[in-house]
Amino acid sequence: MIIRKLYRFEAAHIVRNCSSDRCKYSVHGHSFRCELLLTADRLDRGQMVYDFGLLKGGVKDFFDGFDHASLFWDKEVPAYVKAMKEHSKRWVSLPVSPTAEQLSRVIFVAVSALLDNTVKANGDETARVHSVILHETETGYAQCFRADAYDAGMGEIDLHQVVFSASTRAEWPDPSMWDKLLRGVKFKNPAIRLQIAG
Repeated sequence: MIIRKLYRFEAAHIVRNCSSDRCKYSVHGHSFRCELLLTADRLDRGQMVYDFGLLKGGVKDFFDGFDHASLFWDKEVPAYVKAMKEHSKRWVSLPVSPTAEQLSRVIFVAVSALLDNTVKANGDETARVHSVILHETETGYAQCFRADAYDAGMGEIDLHQVVFSASTRAEWPDPSMWDKLLRGVKFKNPAIRLQIAG
């Protein structure tokens, strides 16, 4: 079974080395829509794949980190990176070019890490990311599956190289959330008291 949670964020980028002059030479923005699809081997005690309410913590904050941010490749021209950091309080540096394809891979790896690093408490231990569909426009999207996310031939996604600006992190309810994830600090879902035996 698959469930879907939709996230939205507005972000700007340049896509170097692509065919379109508009995209590779000009900063431009998109109203991104991200479909996060989760699956599990069994339903939890609430008879769900994963309670959507549990995605309101680190996963929601992760997506919020991209909203109204300038996204750039860490291999970008240094002058461009400097300008983005000087003129935008909200930015994200990525180990890959910020295309829809690569962003879907970053999202898959990051959300998988957040779920894997969470102590689950309601029989939802097998919940995991099935795929990520990232809509860059109304007519175009990229879909990432597990094999794509971890395919080194597409570029390694090292979460230590995904850097959110200090201003972005300061807006999260837990400004140290990303650092905790990178250090392997466990997140904990709330304990559930069963209401009906079974």
